[in-house]
Formats: sequence, C-alpha cells, structure tokens
Amino acid sequence: MSDKEFLIVGLGNIGAEYARTRHNIGFMVLDAWAEASGAVFETGRYGDRTTISSKGRRFHLLKPSTYMNLSGNAVRYWLKELDIPVSQLMVICDDLNLPFGTLRMRPKGSNGGHNGLRNIEELIETQDYARLRVGVGHEFSEGRQVDFVLGSFSEEQQKEIPQLCERAVSGIRDWAFVGINRAMTAINTKVEKKTAAADSETDSGSVE
Repeated sequence: MSDKEFLIVGLGNIGAEYARTRHNIGFMVLDAWAEASGAVFETGRYGDRTTISSKGRRFHLLKPSTYMNLSGNAVRYWLKELDIPVSQLMVICDDLNLPFGTLRMRPKGSNGGHNGLRNIEELIETQDYARLRVGVGHEFSEGRQVDFVLGSFSEEQQKEIPQLCERAVSGIRDWAFVGINRAMTAINTKVEKKTAAADSETDSGSVE
C-alpha cells in the first residue's frame, strides 16, 4: 500500500445509448483526462481502466462496466486488487441538485439518494470516501427525472463540457497533491443560496 496511489472512479452506464448523457459525466471526466495524458483505457474485470503517473503520484482511472446501480462491485474489487485505502478513493458522479457546471468536492457524506453512491457505500461499508459531484441541472418537469438524466446535454452545454472536465481533473489532482481542504477551496463553486441549502446528492434516476 502506498500513499501515492489513488483510485479515481467515474460513474456512468456502459453502452452507446448512454454515451454523452448527463448521467455519464463521470465517464466524460475520465475520458478527457486520459485523452489529455495520452493514456488508453483497457477493459478488465468490472470496467475499463488506465493509469496516469504525474510527479510521483499514480492515478488509476476506472470506468465501471457494472452499470450505475452496481458500481460498488467495481470499486470494492479494485480497491482490494490495487491495495489502495479508501482514503485515496475519489468518486465522480452527476448531481441534479446543482446547476450545470457547478463542482462540489466533499471528503465524505451520505449517498443522498444517488444509486451509484448508495451501492458503493453498501459494499465498501463506509461513507468516508471523497466524491466530486458535477452539477447537471434540474430542468425537468415532475415525473421526467429519469428522462432528464439519461438525456443529452444541450448544444450550449456541450460546448462547455471540455472546460468543465478540465476543472474537475485539476481539482482531483489538487486533492492528491495538496489535500482535500485546499482542493475544496479551489474547486468548489458558489451557487445560489436556495441551491446551496440543499447540499446533498439527489436520486439521479439511475438505471440497472
């Protein structure tokens, strides 16, 4: 076990029908990081994985192939396989409760109804792992939540995705290099008071 090894998990659903949807923003962040670093994902047990080394740190990027609701299987397996402590785990997920483009890093917390986080919590038996929530907005009518999270970003939002991913990667690197407190100060963006008051993940309409 090394304090310089980190497991970074981006949540999403596999399959062409889910690619580039709001629910797959975790995959998008890792894809952008890998592309910028010249890294290539390889398919292995429970998901696609690649490793990026930087300034003495090794970042193991994982995109689970279990579908969102069973993400904990992949996280538990690779934590054990790579001998990485939960304190060096970061999970990236979508969040309906935050406006699009908002980033919110936390050192721990409840699953807030997010099915991917719930399964991870159940299988690694703790809520004490870092997570980066990426706001995807809340612009849907009653009963249309699932359609919204499994839908595509607007054309204008798609133009902002590269910069959003770059900010997310920068925040995760800060977390590994300078610690969670300084990383949160740098990455956490202010939101309107009414949104900030509901500072927890919401059920993102996860699918099996």
